[in-house]
Amino acid sequence: MTINERQDRIIEDFDGVDDWMDRYAMIIDLGNELPPIDPKYKTPQHLIEGCQSRVWLAASLNAEGRVEYTADSDAIIVKGIIALLIDVLNDQPPADIAAADLYFIDRIGLAENLSPTRSNGLLAMVRQMKLYAVAFQAKLDAEK
Repeated sequence: MTINERQDRIIEDFDGVDDWMDRYAMIIDLGNELPPIDPKYKTPQHLIEGCQSRVWLAASLNAEGRVEYTADSDAIIVKGIIALLIDVLNDQPPADIAAADLYFIDRIGLAENLSPTRSNGLLAMVRQMKLYAVAFQAKLDAEK
């Protein structure tokens, strides 16, 4: 599935849920399903700057040249948000991630229903995920 197909699926999943408490519950459930991060990544260099909560994010390039993310957070809502981002961006080519317009964030009302500090954290998570993708694309380009 492409990034946009994944975003459209998420929008469709959230479409039938009008109450934001129910949407938060969906986001928390996604966070609970997030595979555990390897403890070796729970280090200061993997912490995302700009998040009120602690969020660890690591990425690697798999054999097919696609980015694989792993993450964790000490806040249940934030863990769900990073799980949503991973759902959309994981196992995608780095160039596609770097160029992605993550329209699902606005379409499901996520940005407008977060506190200002959580919104800043969301932007910081997106920025870091895209920075990993840009770095991996540069590496791939250098190997050509």
